Amino acid sequence: MIKDNQKNLNMLHVVGDGIIVACSYMLAFYLKFESPISKPEGGYLSMGTYFTALYFLVPAYMVLYNMVNLYMPRRATRIRHELYNILKANLIGFIGFIVVLYMINQPDFSRTMIAMFSVINVFLMSISRVLLRRILKYFRRKGYNLKHILLVGYSRTAEGYISRINNNPQWGYVVSGILDDVVPLGTTYHGVKVIAKISKLTDYIRENEYDEITITLPLDRYDRLEDLVDICEKSGIHTKFIPDYTSLFPSNPYTEDILGLPVINIRYVPLTNGFNVFVKRVTDIIGALFGMIIFSPVMLAAAIAVKLSSPGPIIFKQERVGLHGQKFMMYKFRTMEMQSEKSEKKAWTTKDDPRVTPIGRFLRSHSIDELPQLFNILIGDMSLIGPRPERPQFVEKFRQDIPRYMVKHQVRPGLTGWAQINGYRGDTSIRKRIEYDIYYIENWTMEFDVRILIGTIFHGFINKNAY
Repeated sequence: MIKDNQKNLNMLHVVGDGIIVACSYMLAFYLKFESPISKPEGGYLSMGTYFTALYFLVPAYMVLYNMVNLYMPRRATRIRHELYNILKANLIGFIGFIVVLYMINQPDFSRTMIAMFSVINVFLMSISRVLLRRILKYFRRKGYNLKHILLVGYSRTAEGYISRINNNPQWGYVVSGILDDVVPLGTTYHGVKVIAKISKLTDYIRENEYDEITITLPLDRYDRLEDLVDICEKSGIHTKFIPDYTSLFPSNPYTEDILGLPVINIRYVPLTNGFNVFVKRVTDIIGALFGMIIFSPVMLAAAIAVKLSSPGPIIFKQERVGLHGQKFMMYKFRTMEMQSEKSEKKAWTTKDDPRVTPIGRFLRSHSIDELPQLFNILIGDMSLIGPRPERPQFVEKFRQDIPRYMVKHQVRPGLTGWAQINGYRGDTSIRKRIEYDIYYIENWTMEFDVRILIGTIFHGFINKNAY
């Protein structure tokens, strides 16, 4: 019954979308040619000619909507993805319409009307999708149009799936139970019970009407996966498999297809893409030059203050670990009294560290001591935005103690970063810092860099943890 309802709902979607396309087109025609605000223009085609285009336009848009997956089941998809696909389909449709008119040599067909149609259609389609979601949400909360799911295997993935379903009743999913051989029968997680052993899967499929079976085996029991998939496939019930890799893979693993062989990258790093690397490098060079010009008075004043405050060089050089584990010399304004290399390596700077000079404490608290790293950025050792580089001895320690620590070296280190604007700098939790660094690495975009740069201006220059 639910499968039939789903087919009927999909058919209503298609018919409804066709009506919206036709209405949008007719409204655009009216606004362009028949409304009080319309203006007469030369080369006016007849209404019949314009409306004849609907015979081709409506089915063409239905094909476009299908191509961008607007008719795929979308219980758990976000509305913004659906609205984006509507916009994308209409942009393709607009360009295609213009190209066809050019190919058939029809200069009198109003391009303005086509543009108006596209805008109106995007608006009406978006409104219809938002309203449809609200209606379905209401009925699903009332217990209609639900999908009943059987989970096979108790794992962290199963718990996460149940939690998401319980937190989003508008999806219309109901987990009917879990089959598992290890967890005791009757064990309950957020209202969902372990109801039988996995060996009873065939019996439960035969005796119940499930809409989906979801395999959520823990990682150490994947040897049974092939047999379970075979049982589920023979039942004819739609089957899903949710891998239990949360401790290994990111939430959005990057997949590749190598001549039909699916490959999942353990970690997706956007900055391994050549174009992204080029764009970020150009941005770094421009940003570094701009920063040198803007901050030159501050840098000059800092250099004079360091020189006058204590004996020693103005610039302090320290070995750090950067991209691909390569070592480089990072520049800073000297903020400490001169000390031996052994003393300098012993630890991080802590609060009220006696080695820090009064001028140095001011430079550190306002991040002015970091400004010479603009030269590191210019020569390619660093980036404006990225994980902060660490000293080799600490890298060797952390790579053993902290899982995924070395992931940060898959990108250039930065002058500032996502961890720093969230307060993780200086003598703070290295584990939390790595969490933020990895999030940045996996989710990098130019917009994200701009966001961090703005955050640095408001939150990063002055920091209570910068000693």
